Amino acid sequence: MTATPSAIRPDFLSNPEKLHFIDGQWQPSLTGESLQTFNPATGKVLATVARGRQQDVDVAVAAARRAFEGSWSRFTPHERYALMLRVCDVIERNFDELALLDTLDMGAPLSRTKAMKDGLIKTIMYFASQAMSWSGSTIPNSLSGNYTTLTLKAPVGVIGGITPWNAPLISMWWIMGGALATGCTAVIKPAEDASLTTLRTAELLVEAGVPAGVINVVTGYGNEAGAALAAHMGVDRIAFTGSTVTGREIIKASAGNMKRIQLELGGKSPDIVFADANLDKAVPGAAMGVYNNSGQICSAGTRIFVQRSIQEEFVSRLVDFTKSIKTGDPFEPGVQLGPLVSKRQLDRVMSYMSIGVEDGARMAIGGNRLEGELAEGYFVAPTVFDSVRNDMRIAREEIFGPVASVIPFDTAEEALRLANDTEYGLGGAVWTTNVSTMSKMIHGIKAGKLWVNCYGLADAAVGFSGYKQSGYGIKGGAQHVEGFLYEKSVCINGD
Repeated sequence: MTATPSAIRPDFLSNPEKLHFIDGQWQPSLTGESLQTFNPATGKVLATVARGRQQDVDVAVAAARRAFEGSWSRFTPHERYALMLRVCDVIERNFDELALLDTLDMGAPLSRTKAMKDGLIKTIMYFASQAMSWSGSTIPNSLSGNYTTLTLKAPVGVIGGITPWNAPLISMWWIMGGALATGCTAVIKPAEDASLTTLRTAELLVEAGVPAGVINVVTGYGNEAGAALAAHMGVDRIAFTGSTVTGREIIKASAGNMKRIQLELGGKSPDIVFADANLDKAVPGAAMGVYNNSGQICSAGTRIFVQRSIQEEFVSRLVDFTKSIKTGDPFEPGVQLGPLVSKRQLDRVMSYMSIGVEDGARMAIGGNRLEGELAEGYFVAPTVFDSVRNDMRIAREEIFGPVASVIPFDTAEEALRLANDTEYGLGGAVWTTNVSTMSKMIHGIKAGKLWVNCYGLADAAVGFSGYKQSGYGIKGGAQHVEGFLYEKSVCINGD
């Protein structure tokens, strides 16, 4: 592997022992414990982060509550909007450092993390616009007398955000953006495998003028700090992105104070390719719908349904495209896929290689861990399984790696039946030049977000929700911001 130049190591890591960021300050865990985070491209220790437990969450939630009820509650919509513009400027000025931290911490190629700049800035700007966009309404009433009825909206309070390791750079903003736009405060527990970008961002927010205690970060394990945050009686709303198994535990934990919940959970999304599709677009589009971020995307289109009449050609083209993918050192120019985030995730993905073969699928390409100069990192070759049945484990279970399962179908009706034969309902796509087929698919696929002749595009202004065991609650759009608010109905006696 090409040696990583020392010049790319951000100043933030000049001290690799990272603490919680609570009430605008760096604070150690009350137990003094820490945990290691690794560079997945080398397998070497990158930094240590504080190991948060119940008592650390208590301190952070108390800080968030003080901020919510203090000066932050007196910010006008325009003041929050102006603040978010300053935040946007600070994030933009420091973006290269944040992209470096993301690449070092979770392994995405630097070209990918840097390419997220435009989307990140647009996301922050969108939430800034929402600071002055939410409102109540006056309502005609049938009461006898001089009464006026209206509704008001107000911030829910303290938000608990548990974010995933697959995209820290953008994931935190689904919580921070909504909180800053509405006047809520937040305690964020980032994934233990990738906490550094969130910690640095919280520090930058204070630099931009966000009052201390508005955004707090407690690091640690999900079953310790995350569980404590989900169950905390001082948290009014919880937002979580991650596995369906953990999502169920969060639902249970929320019962204590009936806190509101937004969940984006697992997926096993169908990507349906019809015989009339433009294969010059469909093949790379479907491939990168699986391979992007080394397959570590909840809505990845890992079940590629291909009409039987073009199955052989499609798989041949898919294999050729897969051969062209460059996997390697995330700092090396031209690299498209980096490592998986951890040794644990590597072992999980590799176990499915054997499972697929044992269940009778044909491995068309890949299936191996990369060796040589990359052997110390958590690299796996992009993989295609052909002739997969929809009842095989590789077609039923979320692998979260660059592993595509090609499943043949004959008719549109069969494609829909197979596509919906899953416990998940996060995403889905169709490739066709036939308007009637397109219409049938987008109305028939049971999933929260769909693409036609493309895959994976997203915009903060467009909300989506999971379906079935992929979660619930809107993420993105005006309805996302509404989730940080509650409504009051008011009756005024005019006499």
